[in-house]
Amino acid sequence: MQVELVSKEKDSMELKILDEGETLLIPLKNQLLSDPAVAYANYNVRHPKLDIPPFYFKVSSGKPQNALKKACKALSNNYKEMLSQFNKQS
Repeated sequence: MQVELVSKEKDSMELKILDEGETLLIPLKNQLLSDPAVAYANYNVRHPKLDIPPFYFKVSSGKPQNALKKACKALSNNYKEMLSQFNKQS
């Protein structure tokens, strides 16, 4: 997975996540929106086969890169826990 930084402001970021689709974008958006410091998060799929959807989010407090790191870490922990539960039942 490659992440391309399109733009960064003091309170927002726009990214393109290459070789990934909504399977990653939906959980990332939801995780960011669960953070009270995040004011807005969304992506825009123009054409599912031809375009890489830009992912944009804005924070109301703090730095946008900190919110992104926090969301990625939380998602990683959630998936580790899910894998652990799956392995216990296998």
